Amino acid sequence: MKVWITGANGFIGRYLARRLADAGKTVHGIGHGALENPDRNRFGLQRWLNGEIDAANLNAIARAEGLPSTIFHLAGGSSVGLSIAQPYEDFSRTVVAAARLLDWLRGAAPACRLIVVSSAAVYGADHRGAIPEDAATVPMSPYGQHKLMMEQLCRSYAVTFGLQSTVVRLFSVYGPSLRKQLLWDLCSRLRRGEQTLELGGTGDEMRDWTDVRDVVRFLAMLNDVPQSNSFEIMNGGSGLGISVAEIARMLTKNWGDGFTVRFSGVVRAGDPFSLVADPARARAVRFEWQIPISQGLTDYVDWFKDQIR
Repeated sequence: MKVWITGANGFIGRYLARRLADAGKTVHGIGHGALENPDRNRFGLQRWLNGEIDAANLNAIARAEGLPSTIFHLAGGSSVGLSIAQPYEDFSRTVVAAARLLDWLRGAAPACRLIVVSSAAVYGADHRGAIPEDAATVPMSPYGQHKLMMEQLCRSYAVTFGLQSTVVRLFSVYGPSLRKQLLWDLCSRLRRGEQTLELGGTGDEMRDWTDVRDVVRFLAMLNDVPQSNSFEIMNGGSGLGISVAEIARMLTKNWGDGFTVRFSGVVRAGDPFSLVADPARARAVRFEWQIPISQGLTDYVDWFKDQIR
């Protein structure tokens, strides 16, 4: 089976490529960043094309390797903050790239299945408790708006042209090798010797923390699950909400004793209070999240300390 991954050089993409290759799939990738052969082989990629998601580059891979049976679309914007600072760039990376990919599929590979990584940011604020896939979508940031536009494009191409796509709305993905966001920031400050850590927000914000190793296991499994409708949406979250304050406490405890975490009370723009998944559809396909947050945080701290030695 030939599988392509857009954004294969990203945090989730590298894990997914390795997972699929280990399962015997032939994996090719496209996206941004130079990859030398040792790294490409380490990630499980047989071919890597450093470039835009456009017809010329997609055709180049197809001529060299043949058409894919599945494309995992991971390329796109990856930061709420950057989407606010540079909304047009985020639009181009997320919406325009998805439109190019879908239109190429329509003409070149209409039988190919598309598995699209979106974000829980599409739900926005005013959700308490577990959020089902049919909940209202009122994004608070350009990042969330653009992910929702991408989803709507997938729905349009499914309805009009019969393309098969499954959208997976990921929640708070973390894990070894993630070099941004809360855990990276905390570990970086602890490494610098800070004893008192002040964070934004109240600390009561609830998130559904999912280890990247579970996330790619879920994505890879979906490729083997028959799709009953041409367009489907699934939550990629465990259903277990943990506050930011608790995550910070657990991580600093893993690092060592004697640290204090405080919160400024200032909420970031585009930051919903609660994003926790209703995982009913994932359970319906018999998927279970396996890595508890306690293990995941321990692994992250161990990785961080090891990579700075």
